[in-house]
Amino acid sequence: MSSLIDVKNLTLQFDTDEGRITAVDDVSFSLKAGQVMGLVGESGSGKSVTAKALMKLNPSNAVYGEKTSISLHLENERIEIMDLKTTTEMKVVRGGAISMIFQEPMASFAPAISIGDHMTEQLQIHTDMSIKKATEFSIEMLSRVGISDASTRFKQFAFELSGGMRQRAMIAMALSTKPKLLIADEPTTALDVTIQAQVIDLMKDLVDDFGMGIIFITHDLGVIAQTADDVAVMYLGRLVEQGTVRDVIRTPAHPYTKGLIAALPRMDDLDAPLEPIPGDIPSPLERPPGCVFNTRCSVAIAGKCTVEIPQFFNVSKSHKVACHLVQQEAQKT
Repeated sequence: MSSLIDVKNLTLQFDTDEGRITAVDDVSFSLKAGQVMGLVGESGSGKSVTAKALMKLNPSNAVYGEKTSISLHLENERIEIMDLKTTTEMKVVRGGAISMIFQEPMASFAPAISIGDHMTEQLQIHTDMSIKKATEFSIEMLSRVGISDASTRFKQFAFELSGGMRQRAMIAMALSTKPKLLIADEPTTALDVTIQAQVIDLMKDLVDDFGMGIIFITHDLGVIAQTADDVAVMYLGRLVEQGTVRDVIRTPAHPYTKGLIAALPRMDDLDAPLEPIPGDIPSPLERPPGCVFNTRCSVAIAGKCTVEIPQFFNVSKSHKVACHLVQQEAQKT
């Protein structure tokens, strides 16, 4: 199956009062239709910035690298997103071929505009539906994502809905234009575990129903294990490990991925102490040279990890890692 989106050498910097800082550094990945890719990492790793770059939603002080390429493959055309300059040109991508579920729906719905008006407005922008048809379709989508009494909720405002309902309304709005790619940015973070499970099940059903690709952004590896086909681990703007969920979760290779998994509670030993990764993620203003993880890595190779940026090394056909130590140990065998 051909790719739905190909991201190559994505580098993104921001001009700030303190100087130009690097938020995303030489990131590459591909996603196929019907595939769910998890993008994981701590807060500050660059996950959301990467996702917004796919629709060029980052602020005006964003500077993309010269080699950055983002190609979206639709049925009969290929769209080079970096070549789109104006808001009108971006309309085919933003809310059309690509939709995004943001982390906090209250910040995404205008408080003085009803849920229904939000939904019908975007349908009239991206489709040729009449207001009557857009209304009927929006109510149908609200019902489809599990919102009871959808016709009543359609007329309500975001502050009148519970957190779980707001999240479902956001999903319904994102899906109403039938996008080819859905970006879900921490869609379950603010929800209780029961609603989390319902949202995860809903997203699985939507992949089957719509055949879309999903990029699922989270810091929760437990959620990724339930939802994704593949996973990419990000740290300080760089991808450090990529592979199938089975490979990465069961046999993590990068010290950072191992640290994330070790920090999870163990259901088979609830008395076992948690093992946090020592230290904190550095500021983008103080990016360390060499491997970006070397300041927190207990197995860093002196004189190498602090100097050379590791390139991806194939652990298997479906699993690769950017780590000097892994590559060094593999060469010994």
